[in-house]
Amino acid sequence: METTQQAGEPGAAERRRRELLEAADRVVLRDGPKASMNAIAAEAGITKPILYRHFGDKAGLYQALAVRHTDALLDSLRAALDAPAERRRRVEATLDTYLAAIEARPQVYRFLMHPAEDSHSAERGFDVGLHSAPLLRRLGEELAKVIGERVDLGPGGERLARVWGHGIVGMMHAAGDWWLGERPCERAELVAGLTDLLWGRLSSAGNRVDGPGF
Repeated sequence: METTQQAGEPGAAERRRRELLEAADRVVLRDGPKASMNAIAAEAGITKPILYRHFGDKAGLYQALAVRHTDALLDSLRAALDAPAERRRRVEATLDTYLAAIEARPQVYRFLMHPAEDSHSAERGFDVGLHSAPLLRRLGEELAKVIGERVDLGPGGERLARVWGHGIVGMMHAAGDWWLGERPCERAELVAGLTDLLWGRLSSAGNRVDGPGF
């Protein structure tokens, strides 16, 4: 059982928080959107009040998990964008990286993006949309930075890069959500189709002379 002294030690609280997030991940992988604070506390071997002390409530835990998974996803997306390949291949690799991530851990994706229909009464006030929207906005802003740094879009380019960044993330999210639920085609077919959709002005835009290229 965790003690107050242990939770307050420098480094110990951060380590304990990481352990609790790992326990939460295990429950989410098992239960998806139905993951409850009770189940997570049991998995971690602690009482629910201790879990509340670390995260406040389910919204706080959700936010911590969202940051954890978004950071990992962004690292993977940047690696795909920086791979030594021609532009279309890197666009395909980036789309595939996102889709592969939600395919590999669908329960985590559903927990982050879809509310449970039968949430416990104490958790019914949790609004997943209130928290998933900032996650998508963060992905959109990060992609906008990449586009703005690499592609010469001319006058108003910074604004257009943000339009593209958020538009591409919205497309990936909507198409990926539909595909994960229905599985109407292989992932490679979806990647090719989405790349074709993007491959208009992006294919003809020149690289910025002061950027790393795209």
